[in-house]
Amino acid sequence: MSKIYAVGDVQGCAPSLKSLIKKVPAKSNLIFLGDLVNRGPDSLGALRILKKLQESGRAECILGNHDLHLLAIDAGLRKPKGLDTVDGILKAPDRAELIDWIRNRPMALSNGKILAVHAGVLPQWSLEQTLEYAHEVEKVLRKKTYKDFLANMYGNTSNKWTNSLKGYERLRVITNTLTRLRFCTPSGQMEFESAQGLEKGPKGYVPWFKAPKRKTEETLIYFGHWSTLGLLRQNNVIGLDTGCVWGGKLTAMEVPDSNQDSKKLEIIQVAGYKHPLRM
Repeated sequence: MSKIYAVGDVQGCAPSLKSLIKKVPAKSNLIFLGDLVNRGPDSLGALRILKKLQESGRAECILGNHDLHLLAIDAGLRKPKGLDTVDGILKAPDRAELIDWIRNRPMALSNGKILAVHAGVLPQWSLEQTLEYAHEVEKVLRKKTYKDFLANMYGNTSNKWTNSLKGYERLRVITNTLTRLRFCTPSGQMEFESAQGLEKGPKGYVPWFKAPKRKTEETLIYFGHWSTLGLLRQNNVIGLDTGCVWGGKLTAMEVPDSNQDSKKLEIIQVAGYKHPLRM
């Protein structure tokens, strides 16, 4: 049986991505945890590599906040920011094909045993609910009218889930949870400004995976997005954003099969990008 590896945020670091692909077993499959592009030296090259891997059946790629940001820029709804490195994609002859490919990627993945998301999961969401809500956003992104969603995607409100949420507000809460969440209150109210370590959240807030009575606490979750944590392994969660774009590493970790001890999972790392503005 071929191995499966989950991979942290690539963020356009094509050289690191190429090095990692050479190091993982040739017949293994890969799950990329979002933020496929942006901030790194070659977003276009990285995106083309990932697209080819996915179309060959070897990989799947979850969407992160930087990938959605690219969609919004492409749609003319946002302007590039100072550190953005997506200009090559916007000028590429295969721009339309690349954007269409991104729009058809999942917001979350599961094989029934593990869950892979970019950022996090609210405490009141079960595994089944997380996948159901992710699918709501996926369906909208794949419609011809997807730009209407992108125009209403940004914002920090509502910052708490209720089953009564409807329309774009509901989709915004789902998207913010899956692509931006770091800290929340025990009841699931989200906060989006803090990006430091586990103990640096605002008063009354905890890292999403430390929320008491979280419904997914028995599910092994792989996530990215939170580079200040580095490689994190605790309480049935594995964080794999090891700051590749900021001079850290690009990390892949084995996904266990049914009989495998999660403490013995293989970790593969390669050098990241020495960003000129890294902290």
